[in-house]
Amino acid sequence: MSRLGHLGGRLYRGEVSIDFVGKQKLWYLISGLILVISIVSLSTLGLNRGIEFKGGSVFQFKAPTSTSTSDVRSTIKDAGVVHDDPIVQSTSTGWRVQTESLDSAGVAKVQQAVTQKYGLRSASDVAVQTVGASWGADVSKKAFQGLMIFMLLVVAYLWIAFEAKMALAAVIALAHDILITVGVYSLVQFEVTPGSVVGLLTILGYSLYDTVVVFDKVRENTRGLGPGSARTYSEAANLAVNQTLVRSINTSFIALLPVAGLLFIGAGLLQAGTLKDLSLVLFVGMIAGAYSSICIATPLLADFKEREPKMKALRARLAARESSPKRLARSRKRGEVAAEASSGGTLAGVAVDDEDADESEADKPASAGAPRKVIQRGPRQQPIRGSRRSRGKK
Repeated sequence: MSRLGHLGGRLYRGEVSIDFVGKQKLWYLISGLILVISIVSLSTLGLNRGIEFKGGSVFQFKAPTSTSTSDVRSTIKDAGVVHDDPIVQSTSTGWRVQTESLDSAGVAKVQQAVTQKYGLRSASDVAVQTVGASWGADVSKKAFQGLMIFMLLVVAYLWIAFEAKMALAAVIALAHDILITVGVYSLVQFEVTPGSVVGLLTILGYSLYDTVVVFDKVRENTRGLGPGSARTYSEAANLAVNQTLVRSINTSFIALLPVAGLLFIGAGLLQAGTLKDLSLVLFVGMIAGAYSSICIATPLLADFKEREPKMKALRARLAARESSPKRLARSRKRGEVAAEASSGGTLAGVAVDDEDADESEADKPASAGAPRKVIQRGPRQQPIRGSRRSRGKK
């Protein structure tokens, strides 16, 4: 078995545990800082919306290899019909320039300026695509509606399959993933296109899948949790996260490999601009989704459940039992035995109680103070073979 598989087995059995739920304040702080950066970026830089969302005109053409971005931008502005700075991108097939919406006369002037500047054969060598602002607004509206319908379906499914608090925690984690992904788009100023929206819905489904896997294990571990339980809800939920941790890591890593190839090789090295729209949203969203399902959704669920009176009573009872004098004395004795064993001393004459062997049995009030029955086992009695009966024969 591999080292990761061995570690996964120990995590599943509870021999090794990472306290994800207990460190929820750290995760909340990290997520809060990232969300603040994302919100500030969205309010200041905004999103670089593509032509499909805000409308405009797009010009595509080939130019000499010595051409620079600033040179192309000045050529477009010199046509005298563009007021805002055009968005200039270098692609594998040439140059792509996006401007505000232009009428037919403005488009012709830009084509003529580009043809004269770079020595093209005719104006038809400059491909033009024009999208109206109303069509772009309609696309934005439909994308928002699709996102809202998706979120409502998520809430309904989790409410029916699990419970209301799980649905609420999952929706908060999904909103967390959306804000982080959109914030990264704002920071790097990648163009937002319909492909980006499709990728966003894809990673939300991926994030939801990971969250449902963890929540299903949480439900299994917390089923029947009551006054006689040996764990709090938070401890049982943390065990579920550890039991599914290796699976989440493996799934996320394998899924990120092809996406990283699209982003860094396809969009980065090969300059395939069309891959940027899909690859960045998938890469950022998958990382955010894996993080939120472990460090956000489950700690939030534990916080919600720990506010219930039943879980408060369970936590108080376990805390009182841990702080009892008898338990503290036994813990101190175990510490002394461990210290003597580590120093190479003898353990002769030191008795250690084997309590905690079964926490559920220790919680039963009927067993408190009751004398234990001692069964003495002696040597096994073999049947005695008697002598022959006298048959009375004379």
